[in-house]
Amino acid sequence: MKRRLSKKDVLTIPNFMSFFRIALIPLYLWLYCVQKAVIPAICVLALSGLTDIFDGIVARKFNMVSDFGKFIDPVADKLTQGALILSLSVNFPDIWPLFFIFLIKELTMALLGLIVLEKTDTVNSAQWFGKATTVVLEASMALLLLVPGIPVSLADGIFALCSAMTIFSLIMYSIFYIGLLTKKERGTKSARIIVSLTISVAAVSLIYFLK
Repeated sequence: MKRRLSKKDVLTIPNFMSFFRIALIPLYLWLYCVQKAVIPAICVLALSGLTDIFDGIVARKFNMVSDFGKFIDPVADKLTQGALILSLSVNFPDIWPLFFIFLIKELTMALLGLIVLEKTDTVNSAQWFGKATTVVLEASMALLLLVPGIPVSLADGIFALCSAMTIFSLIMYSIFYIGLLTKKERGTKSARIIVSLTISVAAVSLIYFLK
């Protein structure tokens, strides 16, 4: 743990970009939810997206990839996505089940990630199914942000798609993490229990969505 939290690994340009993205979240929420300033809020999100792109490029090009970076980068992503979903509830109250499913998924992944870290001493990067879900989620939220007058039926369809992708990502990550834990007998049973419960809750939420 000390190796992962050394100044050399934490105080890097890519990590500062991740911290910057986290710092932009309150500004975005204030602009969109309080000031109703949609264009400035979109500009803040665009700036956040650019730093998200460049932090990975800088990390790889200048050999600044670290375990802490693998941790803080997705944290910044998920906090931004959660804030985006939450902010859209101002105009789309039907989005709350999606937020609930998203929260379940991220908390579950955090728990499984901690179990894997404890048992295998490894920090894993994002997988393709997680990246695909992120693309669908962020593209959908951007559309709703840019077109607040979108028909309710279409918006609900978008929410259902994002919910299904989020549950799919939860299932795939659960399989991935449990696969890592099968090499370590301890922790596997608790991980399966966590996954079973959370997938059940998420599935019930999706069914409610599609009613």
